[in-house]
Amino acid sequence: MPLGSYALTGGRTWIDLAGGGLAFIPAVPRAVPWAGRGVSTLVRSGRRPTGPVVGSLVLAGALLLVFGALFATADAAFGRAVTGLFPHVGAWSLVTRIFVFGGSIVAVLTGAFLAMAPPRFRRPPAPSDVGRTPWAIPIVALDLLFLGFVAVQADVLLAGDRDRLLRSTGLTYAEYARRGFWQLLVVTGLVLLVVAVAVRYAPVRSRADRATVRTLLGLLCALTLVVVAVALRRLFLYEEAYGWTRLRLWVHAFELWLGLVVLLVAIAGIRLRAAWLPRAVAASGAVGLLALGLFNPDGFIAAHDVARFRHTGSADLAYLAGLSADAVPALDRLPEPQRSCVLHHLAESLDDGDSWTRFNLSRARARDLLGRRPVTRPPAC
Repeated sequence: MPLGSYALTGGRTWIDLAGGGLAFIPAVPRAVPWAGRGVSTLVRSGRRPTGPVVGSLVLAGALLLVFGALFATADAAFGRAVTGLFPHVGAWSLVTRIFVFGGSIVAVLTGAFLAMAPPRFRRPPAPSDVGRTPWAIPIVALDLLFLGFVAVQADVLLAGDRDRLLRSTGLTYAEYARRGFWQLLVVTGLVLLVVAVAVRYAPVRSRADRATVRTLLGLLCALTLVVVAVALRRLFLYEEAYGWTRLRLWVHAFELWLGLVVLLVAIAGIRLRAAWLPRAVAASGAVGLLALGLFNPDGFIAAHDVARFRHTGSADLAYLAGLSADAVPALDRLPEPQRSCVLHHLAESLDDGDSWTRFNLSRARARDLLGRRPVTRPPAC
């Protein structure tokens, strides 16, 4: 949603990127009345006979409803034919569909409103020059903290006896590896905020000022990339120990994208001017989402978890059973009875056939594979 919102509003600055990405929700209360005024104006317009046409359509619908109901109750064959034109929808399903339809209409109207009247965000006033020393003190302190953290990580990762080194923490190396990832993820995001604020107040009048800014912020970005690598390493060890899930894969991809953003910021810092950076960050996020969709996440998760099961005999079979048809080719490599346990419910859903809204290539391939190698009735799993 933020990427779509920014695509509708546009803009070249960080203020435009942040404001445009968050503009969708606040625009909803304005979009609905805006659309209502447009429809009202169109109905009252004398250029097109909109009013009579709308009234005629309403009358035609009422006539079809009344006479169709009478014919359907008068003749069983006609009633069966009419009933077949409409899907059987329960009360709760009907409420859900009405809610989804209404939400979709509001989303489309809001998108049209933002495209027709994109908001404009004011750039904050330029800050006063704080000077090199007051600006450098907090950045130097942060650089030193990052250097200390990186030094400890190097000591742990390169130590010959890691368990002995970590004995004072009360953790094994496996426990140490999977703890703290979320904190490191937050650290990466906060560094981008710190760099944005620091650049805003950076002294750039003299050559020495610019050299100081490039050195201190460049070092902070470089150390942040090391933190990104440490976070990814911890998450990878966690995934190797407990298997992959959608959440872990998405977080993995998000951390990689944050690392790319830090790298782009570091490149932009070479000249301390980067009008291209906000759009490059937004474009990299959009490309990353498309790439993640083409990556086939469920197939990747299933392939790695099946390989782990064949190697260790351990896997979360209940989680694998909830994956989509994209995972069937990998899940088919499980030994019996685990294969049937995991694929049983998915095979039943594929046997029901697909409506035009559910059909896709993955489901067709999965149905063909399970047709050649049917799932046996599993024992208690």
